[in-house]
Amino acid sequence: QVQLVESGGGLVQPGGSLRLSCVASGIIVSSNDMGWYRQAPGKERELVATMPAGVSANADTNYADSVKGRFTISRDNAKNTLYLQMNGLKPEDTAIYYCNAVGRLTRRTFWGQGTQVTVSS
Repeated sequence: QVQLVESGGGLVQPGGSLRLSCVASGIIVSSNDMGWYRQAPGKERELVATMPAGVSANADTNYADSVKGRFTISRDNAKNTLYLQMNGLKPEDTAIYYCNAVGRLTRRTFWGQGTQVTVSS
């Protein structure tokens, strides 16, 4: 059974930082195309950042224009965990953040339950 469990969300002031974690079980993070998505109230779920499977993943990361230069996606293969470092947070970053995995060969898609990020003074 595949599980993606996010953590690290919370309430932070504008300009602050958070690091989200996504611990995977039942799949190998480095063998899947991984990503972070978010959904704000009343809006559709949108891509935040992606990292492809494979050893050269760090060179092929992709970011939404709205988070470029502020957010960094990374993974720890030994911990089978995906991260999202978020710096310079803005109120418009407020959303539920979801971890996503897509099998490189099977294209089966898995989602975590989400973690709430609220940016407010």
